[in-house]
Amino acid sequence: MREFDGALKDLKANNLLRKLVIVGSSQNSKAHIFIDRLRYVNFSSNDYLGLSEHPGIVRAAVNALKKYGFGSGASRLLSGTYLPHKELEDRIARFKKTGAALIFNSGYAANTGIIPAIAGTETVVFSDELNHASIVDGIRLSRAGSKIYKHKDMDHLESLLKIPARKKLIITDTVFSMDGDIAPLKDLYSLSKKYNAMLMIDDAHGTGVLGKTGRGALEHFGIRAADIIQMGTFSKAFGCVGGFAAGSRTLINLLINRARSFIYSTSLPPAAAGAAVKAVDIVDSQSLSRRKKLWNNRERLASGLQSLGYDTLASETPIVPIFAGDVKTALRMGKYLYKQKIFVPAIRPPTVPEGKCRIRFSVTSAHTNEDIDAVLKCLSGFKGC
Repeated sequence: MREFDGALKDLKANNLLRKLVIVGSSQNSKAHIFIDRLRYVNFSSNDYLGLSEHPGIVRAAVNALKKYGFGSGASRLLSGTYLPHKELEDRIARFKKTGAALIFNSGYAANTGIIPAIAGTETVVFSDELNHASIVDGIRLSRAGSKIYKHKDMDHLESLLKIPARKKLIITDTVFSMDGDIAPLKDLYSLSKKYNAMLMIDDAHGTGVLGKTGRGALEHFGIRAADIIQMGTFSKAFGCVGGFAAGSRTLINLLINRARSFIYSTSLPPAAAGAAVKAVDIVDSQSLSRRKKLWNNRERLASGLQSLGYDTLASETPIVPIFAGDVKTALRMGKYLYKQKIFVPAIRPPTVPEGKCRIRFSVTSAHTNEDIDAVLKCLSGFKGC
């Protein structure tokens, strides 16, 4: 349609036009994928523990598929709630040590469902400036007032919390998806109590990764608080699909009745829920060695990049960016790596602000020392970043 041509031309002129890359294989237990029949080492996947191909998870999906079929046929409030959905909600609540849980079709659906359900026009939401787009959109949909605080700046947040409001809600990512740093949750929780504010955390990149047993950011900081609203996904460290909310039974009952992305969506296929139950079991009891390998890989890559003089920003997690600055430099680096059969696309606006483009490595337990050393050798010869 002609009215869209101009917008596409503008994107192309500014080096912001994106195209889909078709992957012709599974994620692969060795972190390799095939694109146009050529093998690449994949550094763009959030399958942190390499579970997407785990035989136990695949078997659980197949068993549920045989029993329940694929499509669920309806929304959860009609005939779309199956036994695997209930089993998954009970399992993730036990894993997160909360009173109850509710599953959504994706992390995006979770945030855009939870936030409008708990916040409204009488609420002021305080959001970190680097929070995920799904949080931003959830706040917009809620029609709440919003105050953006400087990234992880607790003094700035406290100054904003002093404003009068009937209801206050602080929202933060636990692991920031483009920078790889961790939110100061102890300080955030203290401020929430001091100013009588609710606290909601998006633990999408923390669940399965942070904490002694992989339970996420609250375990990482040693926080035990039943009043914190937790959101997470099954699509990252669990290697499956879907999102969830975890908290009190009262919260979950409210979401069942108010979260529009839950009420008006056909439910996840029962096979997806059955697979996720098994994935939570594995992360809970069999993932220590995978998580240890994940963090060893993260340290090997991050320290190697830093020794080469690259700016990895404030990364503390398996998300390891290389700051490039302008769009052209980021694209040039991405293409250079791609030619070396290393798949890690450039990150450009609107995902990151203008002038803050980067290459974002996502390290997994499936990467080998050879994979990481190949990246370091390749980038040792790159000039211009």
